[in-house]
Amino acid sequence: MKLDHVCIAVRSIDQALSRFTELFGYRPRTRKVTNTRQQVNVLFLRRAGSLDLKLIEPHGADSPLWQFLRRGEGLHHLCFRVDDVAASLGEMQGRGLRVLAAPAPGEAFDEALIAFGYAGCGLNVELIDTDRRRGLIEPAADDAGPATES
Repeated sequence: MKLDHVCIAVRSIDQALSRFTELFGYRPRTRKVTNTRQQVNVLFLRRAGSLDLKLIEPHGADSPLWQFLRRGEGLHHLCFRVDDVAASLGEMQGRGLRVLAAPAPGEAFDEALIAFGYAGCGLNVELIDTDRRRGLIEPAADDAGPATES
């Protein structure tokens, strides 16, 4: 199990994007992708030598993400890359993870399986078994090197 990305729920990706690029030096890794199954828009950000950040915003007035955003924008989940989503979800459930969403294709991951659970302490987790991202943008030349300490 490896930490893959940190997901932040925002009301508007377009408004949040400049904040994350200016404050932390992240750049878009993907174009905005709509996940119709979970009614969110997704955009991945990258920074050389660091984990991806994933911004999610509601896609439409009926998106369940609005309920989360009533408490404010912020950390939505940590995502772990595993060898087998279904098997890992079952193992974690046996250790106390509450399953929120069984394995299903994830549009932001080119239909690779994803699953969600609640770990307690206010923490949602996502499980994936791929490094694919839909809407990938080619990295700029200055994105290729390791991150520098600031």
